[in-house]
Amino acid sequence: MHDWLMSASFGNGLPGRDNASASANLPDVLELPVLPLRDMVVYPRSVLPLSVARERSLRALDVARGRSMAVALAQKSAEVDEPRPSDLYDAGTLVNIGRVLNMPDGAASLLVQGMARVKVIEFVQATPFLMAKVQLLREPATHGPASEALMRAVLTLFDNVVGLNERIPEESYVYAMNIHEPGWLADFIAQTVPVDLATRQQILEAVDPVQRLQKLSTILAKELDVLELEDKIHERAQQEVDKNQREYYLREQLRSIQAELGEIDAGMGDIAQLRERLKKKKLPEAAREKVERELVRLEQMPSMSPEVSMVRDYIDWVLELPWHETTHDRLEVKHAQKILDERHYGLSKAKERILEHIAVRKLKGDDSRSPILCFVGPPGTGKTSLARSIADSLGRKFVRMSVGGVHDEAEIRGHRRTYIGALPGRILQTMRRAGTVNPLFVLDEIDKLGEDFRGDPSAALLEVLDPEQNFEFDDHYLDLSYDLSKVMWVTTANTLYDIPPALRDRLEVIEFPGYVEEEKVEIAKRYLVPKQIEENGLKSAPIAFSDEVIRRIIREYTYEAGVRNLDREIANVCRKAARKLAEKLPFARRITPAMLSKFLGPPQFDWGKMDEQDQVGVANGVAWDEAGGDLMQIEVTLMEGDGDLILTGQLGEVMQESAKAALSYARSRADALGIPRRTFEKNDIHIHAPEGAISKEGPSAGITMATALISALTRIPARRDVAMTGEITLRGRVLPIGGLKEKLLSAHRAGIRTLIMPKKNAKDLDEVPKRVLREMHVVQAGGMDDVLLMALTRMPQPLKPRKSRKQRVPRKPAAKPARVTPVRAVARQGI
Repeated sequence: MHDWLMSASFGNGLPGRDNASASANLPDVLELPVLPLRDMVVYPRSVLPLSVARERSLRALDVARGRSMAVALAQKSAEVDEPRPSDLYDAGTLVNIGRVLNMPDGAASLLVQGMARVKVIEFVQATPFLMAKVQLLREPATHGPASEALMRAVLTLFDNVVGLNERIPEESYVYAMNIHEPGWLADFIAQTVPVDLATRQQILEAVDPVQRLQKLSTILAKELDVLELEDKIHERAQQEVDKNQREYYLREQLRSIQAELGEIDAGMGDIAQLRERLKKKKLPEAAREKVERELVRLEQMPSMSPEVSMVRDYIDWVLELPWHETTHDRLEVKHAQKILDERHYGLSKAKERILEHIAVRKLKGDDSRSPILCFVGPPGTGKTSLARSIADSLGRKFVRMSVGGVHDEAEIRGHRRTYIGALPGRILQTMRRAGTVNPLFVLDEIDKLGEDFRGDPSAALLEVLDPEQNFEFDDHYLDLSYDLSKVMWVTTANTLYDIPPALRDRLEVIEFPGYVEEEKVEIAKRYLVPKQIEENGLKSAPIAFSDEVIRRIIREYTYEAGVRNLDREIANVCRKAARKLAEKLPFARRITPAMLSKFLGPPQFDWGKMDEQDQVGVANGVAWDEAGGDLMQIEVTLMEGDGDLILTGQLGEVMQESAKAALSYARSRADALGIPRRTFEKNDIHIHAPEGAISKEGPSAGITMATALISALTRIPARRDVAMTGEITLRGRVLPIGGLKEKLLSAHRAGIRTLIMPKKNAKDLDEVPKRVLREMHVVQAGGMDDVLLMALTRMPQPLKPRKSRKQRVPRKPAAKPARVTPVRAVARQGI
């Protein structure tokens, strides 16, 4: 039943009764709380249920209950959660607050009755809830032949709309017939007919009942045209369905006649072919029985039935999937090592693990389980290409599936056959493409799986990557157990942190560190340059790259952990040489460093990002991301002010807390660091991380912020050739951080040779290439004293304790030179 027809007591009246007398006794100007409404307009005399859940609206309701009245204003946009006065329409409705029920979730359900139209004069309050001063808009009296004719025309249109629109109850028209006031009739129909919010608001803003009826007449005429067109379309569709049913009946009769005459149906030949394929295919018993049942169903179906194609597609999928087809593994350790060494430079840990697996398989046989490997490292470090080389060394088929950005669980498990156009999941689709049950299967970008209302695909992968379960993998479309235990699974990811813990627990992680400069030079000479010479048609006239040229390209035209961009820049040089060769123009066969600006343009990166000189308030930090790592400077400056802390550079919440902890440490050690306390009170401190367009997060910049801050406060320059990483506590302790290997490599790549790190990260140095450690001076710090001793050009001198006037003693005439304590001795004293 419509809200206008509800029969419930409401204040002093009943819903649907004329409340003109109630609003007539009210003053013209009122000051009342405001209830913002989403996608809703309340009209005078209407009774509507409302649900209030927003905190500001609940506070406004508490005040309104005491006055029994409020102002209901519609929002211009329903998406605004905390509407301001500019987000609301100026015209609204004065409502009477009736029954209020408090709900378990903290919301409130109430019943309101519209009393009169109002217009907002001004908003007198915005917090903690909206309060507005409104003026009552009183309707002019309109009784005459013109209004009576308009009412009859509108009633006729409304009757036709109710007859065509099934969502409007028929009782609405009966109720409308018994309304004898033009304004009331217009409001009732406007509340009943489904129209958009803007149209409802226009009708509410029309104070004159005649104008309201005229607008409503136009709206009803348009709605009636749309409903009549929908009715015609529905009737035409019904006729088409009847026609298809008639054709289906006639075709069934034709098929019966052909069967009586002995004519062969075309579909019977296809079924015979499917049976022949089934006879030759080696299938598990359950799959064979399933296909047999589907073939029987297919024989009994009419040839024009829409289910024929669905059943045939299913049978095709079962027959084309590999069930027992395998390739023979080549379990020769030396052969595999030769292939891996020829195609890949470095990556000793990954190669060693693969050779161990081959050795175990050779000794134990096929009973040994294949490992679930996860190659983790920055882009361009050779994760996918190494997996392809492993497949070649074993003699297995190589297939790859990217799961990055997959949000739907059905992408992994498939859709059930009840859905139109259903298919198996991408796992079985890839297995069909492999043609064997034991390929090397690469799941790329496993750390970029998504999750939404359609399910969690990472949960579906738990069964795929678990050796205890994947021998009976259940695909929704196939509805049969499929054995994935013979597959050798290799997954790739840029970072482990985004992989769900349950999935990460099933993976054997092999890390791919970023390449150092020497490794990149060797990779370019052995693999990238020969590949690009061949791909660009320069085999007949090859060009040569010296080591110095390759180093220049690495330092000035690429800045990455892998070699992907290095490969692109070498290809760029080769293409320009290929053009010269194609045009039969002379060109240099040996590329020199001076030619690089001609081939590749001006340098894109500065080799070594450290400053040219030591600066006050500037310290070098190192950051880690999925691309490998980068140098990150922290700048601090002091300005006259009231002691405020300003943080810029898109710092995340954890990084902002690190900045506050660094400031608290500096203030607590002000005397020991030689910082006058008035410095904090009379200056604003601004901490900035350059490259502000990039968001930054994490606690590892804590000691970098503290160093830059103390440098700015003491006016002692920080060393430009020192980088640091570590979390700081309020006591000045340096806590361990993650990604040390990548951070140390990024500092090395930037030309910095001294790195300060937490003592508790010493165990992570085993993962850093020995060549890099030999070139780096690594300082293990346990507290900020160790950091400042290495990071600042000199240690701060503590302030001398000030004596009160009573304690002061006269100067003595004799004075000996003061003894100067060495900086390192000061450091040992705990400063």
